[in-house]
Amino acid sequence: MDTIKLTIDNREVEVPKGTTILKAAAQMGIDIPTLCNFELEGLALKNHPGGCRICVVEVVGRRNLAPACITECMPDMVVKTNSLRAINARKTVLELMLSDHPNDCLQCAKSGKCELQALAAKLGIREIPYKGEQSHYQVKVSPSIVRDIDKCIMCRRCESVCHEYQSVGAIGAVDRGFPAVVSTAFGKDLIDTNCVFCGQCIVVCPVGALTEVDNTSKVLRDIANPAVKTCVQVAPAVRVALGEEFGMPAGSIVTGKLTAALKQIGFDYVFDTDWSADLTIMEEGTELIGRLTSFLKGDKSVKLPMMTSCCPAWVNFYEKFYPELKENPSTAKSPQQMFGAIAKTYFADKIGVKREELVSVSVMPCVAKKFECERDEFKTNGNPDVDYSITTRELARLIKICNIDFTKLPEAEFDSPLGESTGAAVIFGATGGVMEAAVRTAYEVLTKQSLPKIDFTELRGLEGIREAKVNIPGVAELNLAIVYGLGNARKIMEQIKAGTCPYHFIEVMACPGGCIDGGGQPYHHGDAEIIKARHKAIYEADANMPIRKSHENPSIQAIYKDFLVEPCGEKSHHLLHTTYFDKKTKFDLEK
Repeated sequence: MDTIKLTIDNREVEVPKGTTILKAAAQMGIDIPTLCNFELEGLALKNHPGGCRICVVEVVGRRNLAPACITECMPDMVVKTNSLRAINARKTVLELMLSDHPNDCLQCAKSGKCELQALAAKLGIREIPYKGEQSHYQVKVSPSIVRDIDKCIMCRRCESVCHEYQSVGAIGAVDRGFPAVVSTAFGKDLIDTNCVFCGQCIVVCPVGALTEVDNTSKVLRDIANPAVKTCVQVAPAVRVALGEEFGMPAGSIVTGKLTAALKQIGFDYVFDTDWSADLTIMEEGTELIGRLTSFLKGDKSVKLPMMTSCCPAWVNFYEKFYPELKENPSTAKSPQQMFGAIAKTYFADKIGVKREELVSVSVMPCVAKKFECERDEFKTNGNPDVDYSITTRELARLIKICNIDFTKLPEAEFDSPLGESTGAAVIFGATGGVMEAAVRTAYEVLTKQSLPKIDFTELRGLEGIREAKVNIPGVAELNLAIVYGLGNARKIMEQIKAGTCPYHFIEVMACPGGCIDGGGQPYHHGDAEIIKARHKAIYEADANMPIRKSHENPSIQAIYKDFLVEPCGEKSHHLLHTTYFDKKTKFDLEK
């Protein structure tokens, strides 16, 4: 690899050719402030920066200041990141941004996590010398995402992640000069665009222009209502991220404390989405086995590859962009919705209440789950299977509102009967986890033999597209693919359309690394080590479980015996499976 030497702040450094000044300085431990630059190293999530001009530095011999994030290092370059000229320029740019920014930090959802706020404090800005007109836009609220466009600083991170990474293109820069903002085409509400509600725009937004819809007040209202019973389910990825909101190291597994917190908040029943993840494997795995068996017997009408259907942003994506392939995904509902369907039928009957008297809440790493709750097909006479969803961040706020000292909580257990789970369920939170859980069960069901090894490490990793082959003796060698990021998913969908896709089964997650970096998780501000720590913790949690195969969960076995009868049977198909729709917009058809 070609390298070059240069000097930054009187220190010599050697870096690979093509390295930006920003990265070279970071390699030396020099922090150059920036607002538009965002990358997750190793997870292919990056944008095309250069717009905010906060990162300007002085390059000796260059007439103008250089934006460090897009200026490549050159041999013998001499860079000053801390010259008076550079510092004054940064302060001026920031003061101009602040002059057109609402001063509502006390009420802003991003307060304390806002990069603009932190940078103003770092640069010592205490007053704004530029007075004048401020922009005023209507706050736009969708089922999942709140857009407060007055707070947009035109860093365009959200535009980059939506276009370049997710290939959705729901938002982009509009207008020029002072009125310029990032918005939707023709000012449409997100619900009327191609938006899939993945929430990655929220993750990368440095300010409060994009936040999730906050349901914490609904939680407190229903807990205080004596006319209803409340139950809550907690997704796998939440337990390896929530601790970060309370100063614990990334990757801390806080399952017991999380359960105790929910009980102290006042939920009548605290359950685990891992339970319905095991249920999902029974349904989805049985469906996969059925499709494979028919295909191997020569039935060419079988829709292969089969694709997972756990991720609601992914479901939204293929309904909006590839509705002609809507028969390929599994018909199994997501674990959130399977849990809701069981809670409002089997469990409500068990505790002697009507479905309308049971409020079902989910804690998810995802903002698309909020939209999923509102889908009409997941309602009975207008009553949703899951009444509403809150994110990991919202749960952290709820714990703080209720004055609970999270780090000192004792360990608590989930309630029965919807709280027992296996290691196969917890790995749903990481990319490749659904695939591995399904293979563990499919292998033993098809071969009638115990697995020679339970860990399918070939299905693990953090690459955006991964391929693997798993040999099931006496049946077939399965060609598998694991994909995260909708831009990567688009590549696979185009292969299917072209008839060149070699896979039998494909797992797709919308977010980088899977649910562990969902749109509702604690902000990591581009620190990839946090994602890696969460990923590692998910597999540690799996390894520590006494049962690690979904079909061996005694609680799952019991519900089939007592209620559902059999996987993919008449009753389970009615409650636990769904259909998909053609939601391609008129705008898409005109393109």
